[in-house]
Amino acid sequence: MALKKKWIALPLGVVALLVLLYGAAGPYLAIRGIRHLVASGQTGELWRFVDFASLKDSLRPQLEQKVAAGVLARIGSNENPLTIGKVSALIAQPTLDLMASPRGLAVLLQGSALTRTTPAGTPNDPLRDARTAFVSPSRFTATVASAEGKPVVFEFRRDGLSWKLAALYLPD
Repeated sequence: MALKKKWIALPLGVVALLVLLYGAAGPYLAIRGIRHLVASGQTGELWRFVDFASLKDSLRPQLEQKVAAGVLARIGSNENPLTIGKVSALIAQPTLDLMASPRGLAVLLQGSALTRTTPAGTPNDPLRDARTAFVSPSRFTATVASAEGKPVVFEFRRDGLSWKLAALYLPD
């Protein structure tokens, strides 16, 4: 009887180990998928590796804060904060819609915003050299340097066994 239990436990243990390994490799597979889709111009398929709603939610306060700081720098702090907030949200919305879209993400990854220089004929691929780290069992970050050398953090989140880009943290 004990021998029979061992033969049942062994395949279950192997399956559990494979699921665990797949889960650990998930963010790397998502990064690879994003890189491949952007390089091949298949930006319409990025939804497989990017949660655009969460990405937009992570970018909204950052962009609105940057716009508000710019407005305050120009007009001073005498204006009503509510008005500045509304103006900031209104101005930031088109940029937010562009950045949190398949085309906008592709432009960010292919453009020069995340790369200082690229040799002629070589496509930009900032995620290739990203510093990666697990923040928790369900959060993973890939950090790249902007053209100014400041960190840009791509945050991936796990949903079941799949991982998706869910947040982007821009430099200050």
